[in-house]
Amino acid sequence: MDVTDQTFQTDVLERSMTAPVVVDLWAPWCGPCKTLGPILEKVVAETGGAVELAKVNVDENPRVAQAFGVQSIPAVFAISKGQVVDQFIGALPEAQVSAFVQRLAPVRSEADLLAAAGDEASLRRALELEPGHAGAIEAMARLLVDRGEPGEALALLGRIPETDATRALAADARLLEAGVDVSDAGRDEIAAKLDGLLETVGEDDAARQEFVDLLEALGPGDPRTNEYRRALAARLF
Repeated sequence: MDVTDQTFQTDVLERSMTAPVVVDLWAPWCGPCKTLGPILEKVVAETGGAVELAKVNVDENPRVAQAFGVQSIPAVFAISKGQVVDQFIGALPEAQVSAFVQRLAPVRSEADLLAAAGDEASLRRALELEPGHAGAIEAMARLLVDRGEPGEALALLGRIPETDATRALAADARLLEAGVDVSDAGRDEIAAKLDGLLETVGEDDAARQEFVDLLEALGPGDPRTNEYRRALAARLF
């Protein structure tokens, strides 16, 4: 991805908390940059997403270059957990670039590889090997919800800490159990149910949970979501 002075904090520093990011500082007039760029793209792509590549045009984004103290380009920095962990200057041969990137790539377990395959048999085998594998659990839960089997999906999701993605999945599963249409076609039905629950959310825990699940299903892109969140807060506080 192309990164700017404005997006560096989010796209590089914050992203590096979950995956190593290789930052390539380059410029259009730099001959060695044109040699190194395609090599970096190739070897990073070969990690299958374990390492990410951020390209920064130093002519257009001088603050990033200044932050790294760059005096010549191409300059390449490896960022992990918000810190520089490795670097090199100049256009290196592909073998050396590959070694640089591979040092950053976490070793993928058999369960990781099975989870990446994504089919049900592979996901179930991944969970036999690592019952708490978050990626396999999330993918399997989505498969189960889409197939209309919310009970097993909820049991799986209960094994791992909640994230935005798993919270939305769990909401879909609970609503599926309740017979609510969570597809785009069911949005008006969701809004009607939210209206009906507003009177009881203050005293009824089950109604409150269903209300929150319905908000997840409605989604942040629907302009009614914030209205209903405010309405819920007004009744709770």
